[in-house]
Amino acid sequence: MIISSRFPRYTAFDPLVPVWCLTPDGKGSFHRFFDTSAVSPSGRYVAVLRMPREDRLPMPGQTAEIVLIDLHEGEERVAAHTRGWESQLGANLNWGPTDSTLYYNDVDTETWEPIGIELDPQTGRTRRLEGGIYKISPDGRTVISACMKRMRRTQFGYGVVVPDEFVPRNSGFPDDDGLYATDVATGARTLLVSLRQIVERAKPAIDWERYADGECYGFHCKFNPQGDRIIFTMRWFRTDEDQPWNMLHKHALKFWVVTMKPDGSDIAVAVGPEQWDKGGHHINWFPDGRRLSMNLCLDGDKRLYLTQVNEDGSGLAKITDVFPGSGHPTVHPNGRHILTDAYEQEKVAYEDGTVPLRWIDLERRTEQIAVRIPVANPGTRVSPALRVDPHPAWAPDDRHVVFNGYVDGTRRVFLADFGPLLK
Repeated sequence: MIISSRFPRYTAFDPLVPVWCLTPDGKGSFHRFFDTSAVSPSGRYVAVLRMPREDRLPMPGQTAEIVLIDLHEGEERVAAHTRGWESQLGANLNWGPTDSTLYYNDVDTETWEPIGIELDPQTGRTRRLEGGIYKISPDGRTVISACMKRMRRTQFGYGVVVPDEFVPRNSGFPDDDGLYATDVATGARTLLVSLRQIVERAKPAIDWERYADGECYGFHCKFNPQGDRIIFTMRWFRTDEDQPWNMLHKHALKFWVVTMKPDGSDIAVAVGPEQWDKGGHHINWFPDGRRLSMNLCLDGDKRLYLTQVNEDGSGLAKITDVFPGSGHPTVHPNGRHILTDAYEQEKVAYEDGTVPLRWIDLERRTEQIAVRIPVANPGTRVSPALRVDPHPAWAPDDRHVVFNGYVDGTRRVFLADFGPLLK
């Protein structure tokens, strides 16, 4: 990967790897998530979102910028604008198979419906797709998402913002909401599998009658690296509120992680409420596409472990009992290393508003702090959804990592070369 000398180096706390700041001049910039490459397929460009304000949550119809960074030239430019974004995952920017296909969320403000946009960043050409985007398949043919409007019912920061009166409310497990799939070639969206179908077909069986007196919503979804299996998470709560919002922070949710084939068949419960209730977060695929990694409490001691589980829920076990879980872990394709960050309040974080990028070697049973980055954002006094999570994400070369930080009074995006630690 060619990285221009125009990008300033980040040297605070003596990182173990070379680190560059990719947004030295732009404020309020961040990349999507720990499971998504912000780097284009060729390794030349990085796509980030730049929010208009950092001290409040977005308002319906408020516009943010999609910024394209040229790693070779050390330059950036605004490639598009969007009204379909929130403060954690932005507009869910996803690269397609080539540098000429970038996908993101927008909102049609005449109907207040989420839409997907296919952008050629080089020409500015755009094409509209039905529904929103959360993740694109590895082959670039299918976009999947839960309902982007409804996400705010369970947690702010991950979907799109529309006026409250345009956000549907679910009752029980409805048959008109669930996991959606958009055919990129035609731009048409279908309901791949409904929440009702999931609870009726899943194995082991979900006791859906136990949860019938409540409301359920879809949230995260992601393809495995092979493209032949999907993770989908569901969130349930019961409330007497007239308009429930951000229920995660009211400690009212029950969680399911299910996996399925891309056609919505062969639905399996990988992790259910009986396990997740003990504590946990942030599930992802192993490189083999058959196991899932996750931070989970297993032993009743409220200690968070790095764990693994098979796609069908079998084989739940600690990956390691030497190092605690934290943040947003990914297993490197070599199967030997785990990279994760930490939330500012987790035990492995520091007390000065900085957090580590942790590099765990499973073979040698060692841990190193590759980078220490500030994340403390005054905006969290307004809402926890304004926090800055590093979300370290691998580039397509499986060597470079993009992550977020809060440095010199604003959100910034960084790139690190983990080559020295991969030897």
